[in-house]
Amino acid sequence: MTPVRRVPVVRRAIVAALACATVAAACGGRGDDAPSPDAAGADDAAVATTTTGAGPVTLTLLAHDSFTPSEGLLEEFTRATGIGVEVARGGDAGELVAKAVLTAGAPEGDVLWGVDDTLLARVIDARVFAPYESPELAALDPAATALVPGRELTPVDTGDVCINYDVAWFADRGIPPPLTLRALTSPTYRDLLVVPSPLTSSPGFAFLVGTVAEFGDGWRDWWRDLRANGVQIVNGWTEAYYDEFSGSGGASGTGQRPIVVSYGSSPPAEVIFADPVPDEAPTAVAALTCVRQVEFVGVLRGTPHEAEARRLVDFLVGARFQADLPLAMFVYPVRLGVALPDAFVRHSLRPERPLAVDPRRIAAERTAWLEDFAQIVLR
Repeated sequence: MTPVRRVPVVRRAIVAALACATVAAACGGRGDDAPSPDAAGADDAAVATTTTGAGPVTLTLLAHDSFTPSEGLLEEFTRATGIGVEVARGGDAGELVAKAVLTAGAPEGDVLWGVDDTLLARVIDARVFAPYESPELAALDPAATALVPGRELTPVDTGDVCINYDVAWFADRGIPPPLTLRALTSPTYRDLLVVPSPLTSSPGFAFLVGTVAEFGDGWRDWWRDLRANGVQIVNGWTEAYYDEFSGSGGASGTGQRPIVVSYGSSPPAEVIFADPVPDEAPTAVAALTCVRQVEFVGVLRGTPHEAEARRLVDFLVGARFQADLPLAMFVYPVRLGVALPDAFVRHSLRPERPLAVDPRRIAAERTAWLEDFAQIVLR
């Protein structure tokens, strides 16, 4: 979910406000048998405090810029455990992983949220994380947990990177929207598509992976055809979606391209944050173009607070936190049985057969793919 999450930042004002938020540590004493917080948080009467010889423990949670849980949610963990949490946001998923690899064994934080499956093999090979098998694991999507048999990371959410299009733009002109990747190279859609660069963007790279899955060895020829058809490449998702895409409610008014690489959950964001709220989403998703992303959280190897970090991981995959994800970060919970909000279900699209490439192959060929992309599209 972006740099995975890889997930859409639907309102820049919200992100800016939340980016400064931290959760203060609570004070007090704790016994070794203090309970872990469950999905709904703990009763105040059962609160236990974790301390060290230097005082209460405050964990540093490293996360990408799109980590925006509802205000006060992490404080529930603090009230239940006495463990403070300070969120340190550091760019996109790619930037987070690059720093984490460089500091493996001597981390800048205790827990990291935001590794997606395109980066999975890299962090496992670099031994960035301390293996941990959460007691919550049985409640999570088995397809996601199977991606990490060594338990170095725990899945937290899933999402889909897909072609989105401006419904009104196509309806007004009587042009059918593109429903497949192949269609995007048709002259009908010349100069209509904007894509965040795979070199600098998590959803951009996920989209590139999707083209490898769809076209096999022919993916390079497809990108050559797309370039000839006038695709616009920009640095990141925010620029593509808010500045260049004509269908975004947050656009500056100058967006001229009615097709964009975004998320399967972008349409509900356009509804929920609109004023007035429309009956139908102004944007739609081409289901056959989607590639699934799984996002993970893990305990950083070398943290001096490994026991406390494990408890935070358990909280992040618990029912209470997972239920917050759809409308706070516009991703799908990885926990089974979590009810989705009606507006999210009605306006989002979940593809039945998303495009996918094995994470090990991605790790092995990532550099070559990016070099080929740059040579074909950006030269």
